[in-house]
Amino acid sequence: MAAPAAKQAKPQASLPPRSAFLPVSRADMEERGWDCCDFVFVCGDAYVDHPSFGMAIITRLLEANHYKVGVICQPDWRDPESVTVLGRPRLGFLVSAGNMDSMVNHYTVAKKHRSTDAFSPGGEMGLRPDRAAVVYGNLIRRTYKDVPIVLGGIEASLRRLAHYDYWSDKLKRSILLDSGADLVSYGMGEHSIVEIADALAAGLDASDITFIDGTVYRAKTLEHVYDYELLPSFDSMQKDNLEYARSFNVQYGNSDPFTGKRLVEPYSDHEFVVQNPPSKPLTTSEMDAVYRLPYARAYHPMYEEAGGIPAIREVKFSLTSNRGCFGECAFCALTFHQGRIVQVRSHESIVEEAKRMIADPEFKGYIHDVGGPTADFRHPACAKQLTRGACANRRCLWPKPCRMLDADHGDYVELLRKLRALPGVKKVFVRSGVRFDYVMADASDEFMEELCRHHVSGQLKVAPEHVSDDVLAAMGKPGNDVYQAFVRKYEAINRKYGLKQYLVPYLMSSHPGSTLKDAVRLAEAVRDMGYMPEQVQDFYPTPSTMSTCMYYTGVDPRTMEPIYVPKGAHDKALQRALIQYRDPKNYDLVREALERAGHADLIGYGPRCLIRPTRPKGTAGDSPRRPDGAPAAGRPSGDKRPSGKQSSGGRPSGGKRPPAKGGRPPAAGGRRGGRPARRG
Repeated sequence: MAAPAAKQAKPQASLPPRSAFLPVSRADMEERGWDCCDFVFVCGDAYVDHPSFGMAIITRLLEANHYKVGVICQPDWRDPESVTVLGRPRLGFLVSAGNMDSMVNHYTVAKKHRSTDAFSPGGEMGLRPDRAAVVYGNLIRRTYKDVPIVLGGIEASLRRLAHYDYWSDKLKRSILLDSGADLVSYGMGEHSIVEIADALAAGLDASDITFIDGTVYRAKTLEHVYDYELLPSFDSMQKDNLEYARSFNVQYGNSDPFTGKRLVEPYSDHEFVVQNPPSKPLTTSEMDAVYRLPYARAYHPMYEEAGGIPAIREVKFSLTSNRGCFGECAFCALTFHQGRIVQVRSHESIVEEAKRMIADPEFKGYIHDVGGPTADFRHPACAKQLTRGACANRRCLWPKPCRMLDADHGDYVELLRKLRALPGVKKVFVRSGVRFDYVMADASDEFMEELCRHHVSGQLKVAPEHVSDDVLAAMGKPGNDVYQAFVRKYEAINRKYGLKQYLVPYLMSSHPGSTLKDAVRLAEAVRDMGYMPEQVQDFYPTPSTMSTCMYYTGVDPRTMEPIYVPKGAHDKALQRALIQYRDPKNYDLVREALERAGHADLIGYGPRCLIRPTRPKGTAGDSPRRPDGAPAAGRPSGDKRPSGKQSSGGRPSGGKRPPAKGGRPPAAGGRRGGRPARRG
């Protein structure tokens, strides 16, 4: 059923003409005088021609390299005719599930169906299948037996080798084998897709395209594969998940484009999946060229009647300034997808895009964000990364910042000042995530002062994730003392300038390594912050992250040491409830958690207690139940505990809540800016 368009999307004030977009029908092709397309791009998202959407970048890049590209978005996967609307392409089909993994798009971490899809017309859910890249690949293969198929995008990239699938709770084969495709282009894909196109245009068979960095292909023998490292076989990983942990650690160590080796994953003695080394990072001039392409910067007008595409609203007036991240949070897939080497656009490129944005009739003077995976990363972690790559066995920021780290925000500050100075700009926000440990490593306070004075709107969202140093170590995040030091600096600078601005921390429950005692410590920290997060991000085991490997195998693949993993639905519910202990519906779960953790001392009437000895009135019938249907342990109803007050950091505060402008404290752990959950 379609979601109400008025609630999900707001039609654009003015749309570019249909001719500004690539063809989506035979009529569009005929208008351009095309008999056929060179490539047809099949995507699980609706058609939005904006550089925040991977489909737009790849199709426009191929167009700039003189290829004719047509687009089929959200085809009916039950109807083979849906992939024939543009006819047989001359060179091949390109397939992407879309900007988000289709399973994350469809399901919450509790495996419940989501109700809306921001990447579909009017926010309607159900217009793409589960595991969309596999389904589309097989649909095309059944319809066109011998046309090359290339998979790309986040879903394919993170499933390029054997991977743990949370939704089926199984180890799955490389997506290359299950999709019927010929190649996977992994990572961001700009380099590899043009090389693939040129190879196909030169007459090479898809089976002979084995030499392009950033691709994965299948081989019947290893006779012509050289300089490779052999991974554990799929059969051995199915029998022993520790073999998967060993394999993942090798993959992780070979994710750098300068030092990464070719990897081979055996499936039988006559079937191998070969991953070539990652593509080299884009130079600044290459990044600038990507963002100069002639995007329509809007959704296709065919969606206007349905209310447009909601996802465009969050990015239309935001600027991407970088990609890649050397933060290496264990629960984040960026190391596998964008890599650790930060790539940036020039100031000139970003300012030019900002001027185009200002000219838009809908622009109200506010640039919503200037950033990327991590907003304040504007150059590689150190100079050597651009020639020798990132260190294989060290991290740039964890457990402490590397002595070679170039922690300097000068370039970012200069960029923000240029954008603020543009005529028509009232405010420039920084919303895509500030890496607080990188800020603390900077000897200068210039960036923090600029941030507080000019780029925060009452609340700054940061991602400490937890307070237990053991859990933070498993996450690859800095110790809690670093966050507390950041809190003190943030408060001091705001006091200096007479500003009332707050910190809103993103928190995560049930991450591998988090015991019930750790969860109680986090609940106590929430108590001391003075407010209850309305939402909490429960750890979501998505493919190809370090944390997902821990979740599946029960070991840290970096050390092969056992790690505690809260897996059961009830165990996870206990940890989640503790963070939202003030919600009366969570009373029984919180009480059970405190008693199991040996913290009955936090049940009572004292100022440090989390809950009272008796259940709040009116909640006896609402208490959460165990997965087997039995009610969680509880007590008779009683008085309702009053809520606390908002604080700007990790300590109790008698201050008032943030001003009404910001509303209630935002959900801790949700998505930001319409992008997949990624926290710096």
